[in-house]
Amino acid sequence: MDRSWFHRERLSFYIVLSLLLPGRGSTFTINCTGFGQNGMYTTALDSVFERKAFRPVINFSIPTIVNISFTVSAILNVDEQLQLLSSFLWLEMVWDNPFISWNPEECDGISKISVATKNLWLPDIFITELMDVDKTPKGLKAFISNEGRIRYKKPMKVVSICNLNIFYFPFDQQNCTLTFSSFLYTVEYISLGMEKEVWEIVDTSQNIIQTHGEWQLLGISKATPKKSVGTNLYDQIIFYVAIRRRPKLYIMNLLVPSSFLVTIDALSFYLPAGSENRAPFKITLLLGYNVFLLMMNDLLPASGTPLISVYFALCLSLMVLSLLETIFISYLLHLATTQPPPMPRWLHFLLLHCTSPRTCCPAVPQKGNTGLDHLPGEGSQHCPGVKEPIELVRKLPGPRETELNACPGSTRAQQEDKAQKQHLVSLWVQFSHVMDTLLFCLYLLFLATSIITVIILWNT
Repeated sequence: MDRSWFHRERLSFYIVLSLLLPGRGSTFTINCTGFGQNGMYTTALDSVFERKAFRPVINFSIPTIVNISFTVSAILNVDEQLQLLSSFLWLEMVWDNPFISWNPEECDGISKISVATKNLWLPDIFITELMDVDKTPKGLKAFISNEGRIRYKKPMKVVSICNLNIFYFPFDQQNCTLTFSSFLYTVEYISLGMEKEVWEIVDTSQNIIQTHGEWQLLGISKATPKKSVGTNLYDQIIFYVAIRRRPKLYIMNLLVPSSFLVTIDALSFYLPAGSENRAPFKITLLLGYNVFLLMMNDLLPASGTPLISVYFALCLSLMVLSLLETIFISYLLHLATTQPPPMPRWLHFLLLHCTSPRTCCPAVPQKGNTGLDHLPGEGSQHCPGVKEPIELVRKLPGPRETELNACPGSTRAQQEDKAQKQHLVSLWVQFSHVMDTLLFCLYLLFLATSIITVIILWNT
């Protein structure tokens, strides 16, 4: 038998599509002649297209099941000030039209055709958080299988509102929601389902995502609560999209330069306290740090107070405090070399505790010894390196002092005044060293805490 003749005979069959409308049944036929070469005739589904304004169901009491799925192909932008997330999605919706069916074997093996969406009934599924006009391209097509299953895919640029928490910037992780729901149909008419499992959506999105910029997709989860609006109940699916900021850009451009400037300022404590170059050096660092903050201000969030802003404020405060301490010490040393003021008793007591070893601390005065009446050797322990000013007056006479006793009284008084003045100068110099040491330790504690905090936030 001629094969071409058999093929022509087979293509001459008519396919019956049942179109059952509410209350009555309607059938129409499609001529399959030339399907393989010319495709389906434009008038083949006219009876279906004419009823696109109605939900395609045999019984209106049965809801249409619309399965949805999407793929995140790009995370475009996160606007912290406006609290907006811009992303690019491929949305897929699948539902059944019970009025469309054919036998592929009788139609040249065709099991799927594409139809313009303007000729079909489309579910009015929208994203609740959408804050921009839907800019879906016009003239899209949907695929219809021989069993009447319609698969509609459309690209979407989604600008959605998202509650952003930027306290841990640039180590922040955001959890935005995408809520899919019907605008018109309640649960009696449309029921939402999942076309793909959530883990499939996550794997596909992470594999094909095209942007490798500031944000990365961590995961997606879902919830299916019902939404009540007045007396109406709507079906909805809420997707929780977890994204995380890549912090390397901000670490290299913000944290590292700031840490370097603070470290250099801490090392300036190794300069002598009375050096004339110390204060100008700190002023230069402070000005440089302010210029750095002004230049890097565009990288910081425009709203809110993130943790990194607190860090910058603490760095600036430490540098200002260091400069003020340097100015105070310079003034104090200048005053001490010209006319040293007497050191208060409480300050001298603190200086003894800060500079002396724990095993060599002043003992509590004996009963009957009050104020400065006791001698250094009576009821107290001597602490090396720090002398009490009164010792220069109360100390016992030695061999050299015996010689001084033979000199006129004025010479002896001048020697004692000079010695006491030198001792006061040494005390104030020692006090300046203690202040430098305490502030230097504060710098080290701040830097260590900052580094540990960055490591913890980066790893979690």
